[in-house]
Amino acid sequence: MPINIDRNKYQNLTKLEFLANQVVEGFITGLHKSPFHGFSVEFAEHRLYNTGENTRHIDWKLFARTEKLFVKRYEEETNLRCRILLDTSGSMRYPEPQGDDQHSKFTFSVYAAAALTEIMRRQRDAVGLTSFSEGVDFHSPAKSAVAHHKFLFAEMERIMADDGGASKTSAVDAFHEVAERIARRSLVLIFSDMFDNSEREKELFSALQHLKFNKHEVVLFHVTDKKTELEFDFENRPYTFIDTETGEQVKAHPNEIRDTYLAEIFKFREALKIKCGQYGIDLVEADISEGFNHILLKFLTKRARMK
Repeated sequence: MPINIDRNKYQNLTKLEFLANQVVEGFITGLHKSPFHGFSVEFAEHRLYNTGENTRHIDWKLFARTEKLFVKRYEEETNLRCRILLDTSGSMRYPEPQGDDQHSKFTFSVYAAAALTEIMRRQRDAVGLTSFSEGVDFHSPAKSAVAHHKFLFAEMERIMADDGGASKTSAVDAFHEVAERIARRSLVLIFSDMFDNSEREKELFSALQHLKFNKHEVVLFHVTDKKTELEFDFENRPYTFIDTETGEQVKAHPNEIRDTYLAEIFKFREALKIKCGQYGIDLVEADISEGFNHILLKFLTKRARMK
């Protein structure tokens, strides 16, 4: 069945905006057919008038139709303040996409962030973006203005166009810096594989705890390629494994190192689960092959609880 596209609606959108819009539209359609259809994913342009307010913002045309007083909502009247943290380090560039329908952990995270930004745009939520690798590379304020959302989409496209090289991860420093810079209570959404080359595991968990300061709500989307990184599912033949952050190479046969690798990755994941549980951080396993719906649903669920 052919799909009718409203060209007037989409002609001014960038490629990333268009893709984010399509992801959200598909997600909303799915919500309407699911038990979660009660979630509000569209934003009302008006709110009820409160006695004593200035009457100049009352929508009199709407009053004539409804006999109720509503005032027009403005960009500064936000429902939520949200901060998106994007890990752009070398390890996030794995695996190298083999086609348009495949993602690296990095591109998956950017598309997810763009879809979340689109939902927040529709709901007039304030959103800010932070990208980090060895430190904070970009940090915007959290705003709800339409121009600000356009700016964030442009920045995400710039980040995607930047090869990034073999930059290392120092999430510890980035998390501490962001925690210090977020003044007002916010919902913090982190997209990272949590592979911190600083080898400061205890400090990494402490930095996560710091993000809970000032009563921020934190959701950590642990982005992985489940098949190869968590299950170590490789063919029974020799491989050259390359560290995407340092360039170091190791030649090995998967069968010879599988048990050791799986034991180490299990240990790390269990420690991450335990610490997130202790700190009240929502940990969400984000497999790059599963799509974006579970990420958007998690956001809406968390948002509903914070209102």
